[in-house]
Amino acid sequence: MEELLRERFQLSCERIREIPGEELVPEPYRSFFQRGAEFLILASSQLEEKKKVHSLSWWKEMNHRIYEELLPENYGQSYANPAYAVEKLGEYGKLLSFLYAEMRGAVIYAYEEKIWDLTVIQELFLEIYSSFGEDPLPKPEEIRDTLYWYVSDYCQDFMEERILENIDPDRAFALHFIMDSDFSDLTYLYQYGDYISENELKTAEFLNTFSQEEIEQMARTYTEGYRMAFVNTGKDLSIKETVNIRYPIGFERMVRAAVCQFEQMGLKPTIYRYATHLIQMTGGRNGFGSTNVNPQFEYDHKEDAALFLDHDFVQRKLRSMQNIYQEHQELAAKHAGPAVIEVFGEAPFAPETKKEVFTLSEEQRKLKVSMDNESAQITNRYIRGEERSFTIIAYPLPEIGKDFEAIFRETVKINNLDSQKYSKIQQKLIDTMDTCEWVEIKGANENETDLLIHLHELGNSDKQTNFENCVADCNIPVGEVFTSPVLAGTGGVLHVSQVYLNGLLFKELKLVFDCGQVIDYSCENFESEEENRKYIEDNILHHHRKIPMGEFAIGTNTAAYVMAKKYGIQDKLPILIAEKMGPHFAVGDTCYSWAEDIPVYNPDGKEIIARDNEISILRKEDISLAYYNCHTDITIPYEELGSIRVIDDDGEMISIIEEGRFVLPGTQELNQPLDESGFLR
Repeated sequence: MEELLRERFQLSCERIREIPGEELVPEPYRSFFQRGAEFLILASSQLEEKKKVHSLSWWKEMNHRIYEELLPENYGQSYANPAYAVEKLGEYGKLLSFLYAEMRGAVIYAYEEKIWDLTVIQELFLEIYSSFGEDPLPKPEEIRDTLYWYVSDYCQDFMEERILENIDPDRAFALHFIMDSDFSDLTYLYQYGDYISENELKTAEFLNTFSQEEIEQMARTYTEGYRMAFVNTGKDLSIKETVNIRYPIGFERMVRAAVCQFEQMGLKPTIYRYATHLIQMTGGRNGFGSTNVNPQFEYDHKEDAALFLDHDFVQRKLRSMQNIYQEHQELAAKHAGPAVIEVFGEAPFAPETKKEVFTLSEEQRKLKVSMDNESAQITNRYIRGEERSFTIIAYPLPEIGKDFEAIFRETVKINNLDSQKYSKIQQKLIDTMDTCEWVEIKGANENETDLLIHLHELGNSDKQTNFENCVADCNIPVGEVFTSPVLAGTGGVLHVSQVYLNGLLFKELKLVFDCGQVIDYSCENFESEEENRKYIEDNILHHHRKIPMGEFAIGTNTAAYVMAKKYGIQDKLPILIAEKMGPHFAVGDTCYSWAEDIPVYNPDGKEIIARDNEISILRKEDISLAYYNCHTDITIPYEELGSIRVIDDDGEMISIIEEGRFVLPGTQELNQPLDESGFLR
């Protein structure tokens, strides 16, 4: 089989090398195929180039050559841009742009020596090229069919590759870079085949200035947070054998230390790159990778599944997942979950909407929601939610500005804040809120937030609580108390002037809740109301007709808030840190999704009973109705916050926060960073 595959690959390479000099295809299509062939030739040549010794300047030049057409300044003339493709290729434009975007993964396949992946994408390109050499030209429907069957025929292979990369430690492509590279020679960064910007180069260079002790401590914060996430939720880590490490390229020194620390816990790493085949993409860039060369490129192709998403495909994909997990159930059962290192500081991205892109129809949106739900159920059967956990930590990128090094070191300090100190203060908040069933949140000045949150009734306040006292385990850094509200009675308006969610900017975002669910929404990103509503539907509601408030929380990390204000980086912080800087509200699933029946306790021994709401409890009757497979946190910053008050049975109010400052007795110490900085006095 290996010999046959190599033969197929060589034949496809030889044929593609002939295309730039041919005139078999009429213009304007000839230019598309010649440029596509030149890219595939360049990509396959990396199989040999990556084995050679080259200077850092040579690697920089080669990396730029590979990715230059996707850079924002060049993207307007790239066939990967659907608008340009439609302009040049007419009715074939969207389809051939889809093909071009899928082909871009060829570079990655070359560096990872995935000959099968390289072969099938080259054969697809050649099949479509040949059809354009015929007279008459193929109908667009015929090209669509070819692309559809490419995705459909290889569905099982694509899915098996992705699933096994997550659970099989023998498939950790990047592990040898992490454990064997000489980090003083930055040419190692180019061996990934990914886009390498100044972010990756300067991060790796900066981490080389840290002592080994500092690196070990950074890693220890991350790995110990992972371990404590299991301890604090009563899950047995000893029955697990693998952990999925996700990291940004440039952080290899920290990751090497983390690998060793995880091994001391009995865990081997699984390490995979963000998805490159369209069929493997589930939203976001999960896995290791570098700075996004151009977020607009990914945004333009985020609904390319419209080309092939139908009932037959959904059933084929779900059957493939079921078969793969069943075959590899032992590996899946031993998987503990992801340990994620995130980065922040990229230039804010406000996407452009284009009429030339693929968009899901209403029927396809419903199909996708159903498919995502059933996919999550299959995964949960084999990587059981009640047995797995996760942790996330974040650091800045050099792109954040001239204060990068100072911000990085302050972030390290914030990630290591005293959990015990915060736990005691946060318990004061919890003790007060546990005396009431209602919480009122109001905005200040131009912020129109006016929300009423309904809390669960405690059966035994001596042994039960509504709020989790969140320290630095799953979500680093420390600094929040959170609950899953009762949906009945929860309602009002949530408003933030500006917020970044999953890397996308939302201006003047408003969500209106009734019975705990979003019933209306608006923002001011685009000129038309229709565009604004679709933006929210795609990226917050995730195509659901309604979506509930899965979490209400109060962030207590005023030190992180002060850092953000000091360096003017509020708009660049990830939600992981931003959610600790004020009250936040998550739409989608609760924080306990897929693990609601596992008892969870606070440090004071009380059980957190608010693990369900009226929707998640439906899992006991019909699991397909219980989950949304999304959880998006939206934070009101302290400066936009008027008050948070709890309301007792007599209608009396107790203030938690007034004018952005903590006023509840026992919590005023949280104002110290604000006082020292002069913010919110």
